[in-house]
Amino acid sequence: MIEQKRLTPEMLVPRMGEYLVQKGLITDEQLQNALTYQQEQTAKGSTLLLGQALIDLKYLERSDLDQAVTEQIIHLRSALQAANRTLEHRVEERTAELQKALERVSELSQLKANFISNISHELRTPLTHIKGYVELLITESLGKISEEQRHALTVCQQSTGRLTDLVEDLIMVSLASRGELSIQQENVDLRRLANLTVKTHAEAALGRSINLHTVVDEDTPLVQADSQKIAWVLGQLIDNGVKFTPSGGSVVVSVKREGENLVIISVTDTGIGIPSNRLEDIFEPFHQLDGSATRKFGGTGLGLSLVRQIVEAHGSMLEVQSTEGRGSSFKFPLLAVAESK
Repeated sequence: MIEQKRLTPEMLVPRMGEYLVQKGLITDEQLQNALTYQQEQTAKGSTLLLGQALIDLKYLERSDLDQAVTEQIIHLRSALQAANRTLEHRVEERTAELQKALERVSELSQLKANFISNISHELRTPLTHIKGYVELLITESLGKISEEQRHALTVCQQSTGRLTDLVEDLIMVSLASRGELSIQQENVDLRRLANLTVKTHAEAALGRSINLHTVVDEDTPLVQADSQKIAWVLGQLIDNGVKFTPSGGSVVVSVKREGENLVIISVTDTGIGIPSNRLEDIFEPFHQLDGSATRKFGGTGLGLSLVRQIVEAHGSMLEVQSTEGRGSSFKFPLLAVAESK
């Protein structure tokens, strides 16, 4: 049976022997004798504290020992309180520093959002003029043009179109970062929306020899959503799928009913996939998984960041599943419109 030690105040005080010597209550020789005596008693199987050993050897009175123990405990308590005060002060200082850093980050984020918004709006006006005049030239409203000139103007028209899309994306980013991304809820026919969006991107997919098609449940109910923004989301996901899928692959847009109240929208490709440890990185604004100067795939890195924000603004959640080298799937649910009885 293991003998349980009785807790005594002396057990709470470290280096008691040195303290007693410093106080002049015992000598160094007496301390060494007491330690030797203590070791002898321990060897015999008897647990003996140093204070009791000093008392047994009549080097110290019990009252003097109790007084010394009490003083040590008071010193230790004072030291602990001082350490706690120092720690609290450091925590307060660190908290204040972190608060200032957080305020600075928030300020910089706001400045960035304002800068993006201002620049984007400033770009709109000259772009509108460029698009307008290119259109007039292509339609020969300003005079006859040669086929070579028509080809050059067509390239300009495509480039200004991409630039316009980028400006609109930047404006949406600035609105989202300020919490001003508005959602206009209405009853939306996702079957029609998905088919129209796929048709819009069919030429780009065909140009890369990619099979782009829809799989839609015929009994899909209407959903509550912002039709323009959901169309934009589908367009971005299709663009990504086509961009990252090699020739001969496929991109499938699926609209399926799940139960009575949900409709699941998904875009699945057979592309290059995403490493499992980089799945969250794809949602960082202006972030590219391949950030090198020689990266193969273009883009600003805005698309998926905005896709997630728009989906979440609908009260939904974007789920990503991907296997490197085999493709990716992006899906999210939307709430079905309650059928009137």
